[in-house]
Amino acid sequence: MNFKNPCTGSSPPEVCAWQRAAASLAAAAAVSHKPTYRHVCCQCSGLESCPGSRNAWSRRERVGARQVSISTSGDVDTTYLELSEDDGGAHKFYEITRAGTQVIVRYGRIGAQGQEQLAGFPTVEKAKAAAAKKIGEKVRKGYAPAVRGGRSARSVTRRTVSVVASSVRQHAPVIWRMRTGSTAFGIHVGEDRCWVGNQSGDVYALAHDGEVLCHYKLPDGVKCLVADDFWIYAGCDDGRVYDLSAKLPHAAYTIRDDVDIFWLDIRDGALGVADRDGGLTVIDHEEEFQWSQRSRGQAAWMVRCDEDVVYHGHSAGVTAYAAEGGRELWHTATNGNVLFGWQETHSVYAGTGRNLVQRLAKADGRIEAVYRCDSAVYSCAASPEGKYVFAGDNASSVYCFTADGIRLWKLGTGCGAALSMQYLDQKLYIVTTDGSMACIDVSEAAITAAHGGQVPVPVDVKAAAALSTYQPPAQVTALPVAAATGSGVVVECVDEQGRLRIRVRSTGYQGDWNVQFPREYRVAGARYVVDEVVAGNRGFYRIKGEIRRLV
Repeated sequence: MNFKNPCTGSSPPEVCAWQRAAASLAAAAAVSHKPTYRHVCCQCSGLESCPGSRNAWSRRERVGARQVSISTSGDVDTTYLELSEDDGGAHKFYEITRAGTQVIVRYGRIGAQGQEQLAGFPTVEKAKAAAAKKIGEKVRKGYAPAVRGGRSARSVTRRTVSVVASSVRQHAPVIWRMRTGSTAFGIHVGEDRCWVGNQSGDVYALAHDGEVLCHYKLPDGVKCLVADDFWIYAGCDDGRVYDLSAKLPHAAYTIRDDVDIFWLDIRDGALGVADRDGGLTVIDHEEEFQWSQRSRGQAAWMVRCDEDVVYHGHSAGVTAYAAEGGRELWHTATNGNVLFGWQETHSVYAGTGRNLVQRLAKADGRIEAVYRCDSAVYSCAASPEGKYVFAGDNASSVYCFTADGIRLWKLGTGCGAALSMQYLDQKLYIVTTDGSMACIDVSEAAITAAHGGQVPVPVDVKAAAALSTYQPPAQVTALPVAAATGSGVVVECVDEQGRLRIRVRSTGYQGDWNVQFPREYRVAGARYVVDEVVAGNRGFYRIKGEIRRLV
């Protein structure tokens, strides 16, 4: 492999010519005027004046059953449309501005800044025609004229947690900790680094010794971090799931606006989403809906996916569904509402509001063991195959149990209640209510010393002042250009009945498989070079490394 690591600080992508048109459009975007609303036919040869019109924008024509409203100022035309379904589904806007020969498209979720695309054309007429085509496509899909700011943004539930005073005098042997600045729910610990995401949208990657390697800034709070093989994803309160595997994060999945995301998990490109209403939704690598179910309870804070089953934890217990098709396999009522979930090969673990962790058999849902804590369980984890089980409660304590439920120890964190946790190589990594990520030594020797009052002084980790911050661009970043294909894999964007797909064109690959690829980079007919593609088990490819546009 010859791809660049997101934390190496490599040089940013080039900026293409059509993005350099931003300067000319900035003035247009800054114009403040009282809009006048007129209408134009989207089926004619562009946004041109029609015979008999007094000016270019006076004619009113029907597009299906809708009319498109346009505000104008000089040689600048802006059209603003929204698609907001009555059942609480889609909740999106689409705005297109033409300034002379330049066209800017802004789109996204209502209430958000959205993303931008810029394009330049040889003549004003061609720019108008391109804008008209875009408008017509959206109107035919159900978009309608709207007043910007008339609708509010999507519903987001910020998880509220209550922390009670700790009565534990002995502290856990914390090796190092990093304070991120706000409550942290997201954690992932891999073989080479550990990750933390907080409610301010900060995601940090650290080495196992606590060295801060890189920093991402996402548009909204991070609810969870999940890994799927090489790829790392952050579930964000703006309704998107961001891929953090490249230098600049990009949206890999966009979730319906009626889904108030509580937790996420991904397996082989299939995304499972648990929500506030006790729903479970599964979408595939192309962001296309697969199936959904409504479980018996509310507030689904647990979803765990394996090869064949999706496990869904909520206020009424844990429900298992077939990964293909969503058929219910079993349901088990838990002793208390499920606040967190973990899985091993043969079992799933549910932390509950009644001070318990319950281990359930994946095969049939029967309760195999119970681990009793002294307060509500906010997080849990296990060592490989469940030899040891760990839990964190809302009194800022962490616990360790044997597989059959015998409590071995209980110690204070010293940095808040653990909201998520993960075990690796005799270390327990936690993220907490005070925004800390902490590494705890849970080896037998360290725990014995802690019970005797001997604990290390934690290293207080801080990010270097010169550490770069990477965030999704407000404008779609242009791709680097490749003039030849000496190395890498060639892929092409094809239009299939209005859907843009990416297919591999290099020899030795399945030419009819789709490639998971950032939607903002897809241009029909364009070819790209990627460092590597990896086959998923569900008949698709994923990319690794840099993306370059082939010219």
